[in-house]
Order: sequence, then structure tokens, then C-alpha cells
Amino acid sequence: MIHFVLLVSRQGKTRLSKWYSTYTAKEKSRITREMPSLILTRAQKLCNFIEWKNQKLIYKRYASLYFIFCVDATDNELITLEIIHHFVEILDRYFGNVCELDLIFNFHKAYYILDELVMAGELQETSKKTILRLVTQQDALQEGPNENKQDL
Repeated sequence: MIHFVLLVSRQGKTRLSKWYSTYTAKEKSRITREMPSLILTRAQKLCNFIEWKNQKLIYKRYASLYFIFCVDATDNELITLEIIHHFVEILDRYFGNVCELDLIFNFHKAYYILDELVMAGELQETSKKTILRLVTQQDALQEGPNENKQDL
């Protein structure tokens, strides 16, 4: 099970956080403060898995962002890396070569894509086409009422 997802910039700023387990606000702020320093200080040649408090942190760097997933200690690390890669591929297809600014200005779309991919800490949908189709349908629904207002 995935406990939380963090997207962190190379400067240590959290760009996206999604929590699938219950944490208090104090615990969330401590984790978001602790994770960047833990991950960013590691050498690039070290593996992408860290054992942390009876759980595993699995992370991958893409361009200027670190995608950090916290999973159960018994979960398969390689499957989690594949989920991270799958998420990045979907973001790339949707935004067209996604960058940090896309996630800053369109964070709600990134959350929506993550919600389509992972539900309640488990992988929900594996098809990129299905997720992209649902996201574009959501975009059409959001744009639809605005067009009708202009016609009036």
C-alpha cells in the first residue's frame, strides 16, 4: 500500500503531496520537512530505496523533480518504480514534456491524474489511454459551461 506521495524540487520545495494513510497535521509537516533533506543529500549512485520507520521510501528523479513514494516494507520496490514511471509518462503525454512549472500552475490537473492512477493507496488504473481520456473528458466538462456563458 502507498502511504503518501511527494513531489519535491531539487531545492527541497514540495510541489505536490498526497496522503493515503492518516497522519496528523504535525506529522505531515514533519514528513514534508524531513523527506527532502533525506533524499536530496543522497549520492546519485546510491539506490533509490530507503528503509524508513517500518516502511520504504522509493524515489526517482526526473529533470528537476523527485517523485517520492512511501510504501509498506513488504511491497515490491520495482513495481513502485514502475508506478512512478507510469505517472511521469502520463504527465508527459498530458502536458507535453512536463516540467516543474506545469505542476505549479496546473497542480489540480496533476492531482486529478494521480487520483485516476492511484486510489486509496493502491494502483487503480494501468491504462495510459484510459487515464488521458478521462482527464480530457474532465477538461471538456470544465470548459463547457464557460463557452455557454460567452454565447449569452
